[in-house]
Amino acid sequence: MEIQKPWLDQYPKEIPHSINYENKTLQSYLKDASEEFSEKTAIHFLGKELKFNELYEKALKFANYLKHLGLKKGDRVAIMLPNCPQAVIGYYGVLFAGGIVVQTNPLYTERELEYQINDSGSDIILTLDLLYPRVSKVKAVTKLKHIIVTGIKDYLPFPKNLIYPFIQKKQHGIVVKVEEDDQNHLFTRILASTEAKEIDVDINPSEDLALLQYTGGTTGFPKGVMLTHKNLVANTLMSAHWMYKSKRGEESILGILPFFHVYGMTAVMNLSIMQGFKMILLPKFDALDTLKTIQKLKPTLFPGAPTIYIALLNHPDIKKYDLSSVDSCLSGSAPLPVEVQEQFEKVTGGKLVEGYGLSEASPVTHANFLWDKRVSGSVGVPWPDTDSVVLSPDNSGPAGPNEIGELIVRGPQVMKGYWNKPEETEAVLKDGWLYTGDMAYMDEQGFYYIVDRKKDMIIAGGFNIYPREIEEVLYENEKIQEVVVAGVPDPYRGETVKAYVVLKEGMECSEQELDEFARKHLASYKVPRIYEFRSELPKTAVGKILRRALVDEERKKISTK
Repeated sequence: MEIQKPWLDQYPKEIPHSINYENKTLQSYLKDASEEFSEKTAIHFLGKELKFNELYEKALKFANYLKHLGLKKGDRVAIMLPNCPQAVIGYYGVLFAGGIVVQTNPLYTERELEYQINDSGSDIILTLDLLYPRVSKVKAVTKLKHIIVTGIKDYLPFPKNLIYPFIQKKQHGIVVKVEEDDQNHLFTRILASTEAKEIDVDINPSEDLALLQYTGGTTGFPKGVMLTHKNLVANTLMSAHWMYKSKRGEESILGILPFFHVYGMTAVMNLSIMQGFKMILLPKFDALDTLKTIQKLKPTLFPGAPTIYIALLNHPDIKKYDLSSVDSCLSGSAPLPVEVQEQFEKVTGGKLVEGYGLSEASPVTHANFLWDKRVSGSVGVPWPDTDSVVLSPDNSGPAGPNEIGELIVRGPQVMKGYWNKPEETEAVLKDGWLYTGDMAYMDEQGFYYIVDRKKDMIIAGGFNIYPREIEEVLYENEKIQEVVVAGVPDPYRGETVKAYVVLKEGMECSEQELDEFARKHLASYKVPRIYEFRSELPKTAVGKILRRALVDEERKKISTK
């Protein structure tokens, strides 16, 4: 397929059209950083700091312990942690040992965790003490052999490390104590007793996997996106070139985006390691804590999602804090409202631009320029070495300017495929092109605009949510006859989850009852925020529920207000 690339004419001279990618593993960049930036701070976490040489040493210790547990090249290790030093140490430790990281959302319920562990074949998991009861419950029904446990207090400075258990008990009502044995292991003891020696593992960066990044699908069951070392290295290098004014070894980056999300993993963690940036990590997003952190620690880079920026702008005390250190922000995960972009730039004096990507592309494929031409409402232009096409309605070739069609992309960041799902891989990877399922158009200058999703995926607060998974859970409620879930517009979350419910004849059920039922089986961000009870649902002639018709109803309600 011959394609035109008008976007290359928009590139500033500082950004290359093509990048020379070294044939290196992802973890080799941590070794490089430990030599080039040895005494510089790699991680700041709630007052505790780790230097690059310390981070490298701890990652090697963790890698050697994994080998001691029997890890072989290609084995999968799940990491179920919030943003904390252990998440970085564990991630790179798995790679140094030749393993494949399986990022696991700490919000997962037992049901969701069980599926991912079994699907990935992970037999080792690194998790938080607070999550240990949940993980231990699924151990009997999964292939898990070893649970490695750490706690937030493990990387807090004195006296916070002594006080934190009391705070944890007050907030969560529990204090978890894990007894060491052949199957349960303490992270702190591992690092205290294991030698930090290099491990010789033969890895082909172009072929061997570094990561299984789980993402939802039309079936409702998450799929493991297979990302190679080259995929992740390429996308991180693209990011570094895009942010060409950022100086190696001198920037600090605010790490609020979770590392279990591929965007946070690439745009914060891997970029920081590659460029020698200091990561300022927060284990969860809290608007006031974030404002205080920016004023005190003065991060220069702040990748985020629209909901984060909106929450900060709406905080009543925002004017009390100096946010002027923030120079560059790349927003992803959901559409960025123009008014949010303008307000945030006014408050910080920095640049906030929108990008586009998906887990299958490591994740970024498009972005607006930070310091050069940008177009409001657009997701920008393709990144270096990234080909992008909007297909014509009949899929015969590229669509014309401003003509809507499915967006397909091609580049070194595009996944190898879906884990153990050859049919689903073939459906989206064709002749090297990734079919995104998103509807878009390109203007005459090469700027892209996302207009709709071909899939029914809901993006709420930056999380990808798949309706069928929620529907399957709700269908387990004996009072429900029919249910359909859809994303409806929400001024804060972008979209929110709404369930349309038809009850069985003679049954009564409240919103609160359904909410309690859903929360037993779904992570909190997937639980419907709105329930609407109906006597029937719109359907096609063959009985298929018309989800899109319900979404259109919601949009009409909003437009007529």
